[in-house]
Amino acid sequence: MGTSSENNHQHPFQVQVSDQWTFDVDPSDELDIVEVEQGRFHLLHRGLSYQIDLLESNKSEKSFLLSVNGNPYQVHVSDAYDQLIAKMGFENQASQKAKHIMAPMPGLVLEVKVESGQEVREGEALLILEAMKMENVLKAPADGIIKLVSAAQGASVDKGQLLIEMA
Repeated sequence: MGTSSENNHQHPFQVQVSDQWTFDVDPSDELDIVEVEQGRFHLLHRGLSYQIDLLESNKSEKSFLLSVNGNPYQVHVSDAYDQLIAKMGFENQASQKAKHIMAPMPGLVLEVKVESGQEVREGEALLILEAMKMENVLKAPADGIIKLVSAAQGASVDKGQLLIEMA
């Protein structure tokens, strides 16, 4: 049994930045990136210089909070397996199991956009959390009904704290 060149080909990673931009990154592309110190990097890309600081990482969810030249960005990386699952439509089944909306980082609740008993659609804004001078919109992972809102406007929350429970 021979190996095909397709089996040896590395698939690109898909990088989603702050739910606004999506980029394909091919692992065979050489990036001029140097780790200056732990969690701090210098990147040269297309003649431009970038200072990147790793502020937070959730490796199991492939999600990272980066500061690029002083501007914060939430970054999610999808590998070939994640992209295949999405293409097959299985990611919706996984997101339907996410019934607890937890604080991804410590912060201040700026606005709660839902109330108990309210029906929400996937992607609908549920809550705005301010963390590290950045507003983060937490969205419904799936269609559902708000069972419990345990976060209040103006409240400080800790990372991992339950904010909203969906049914």
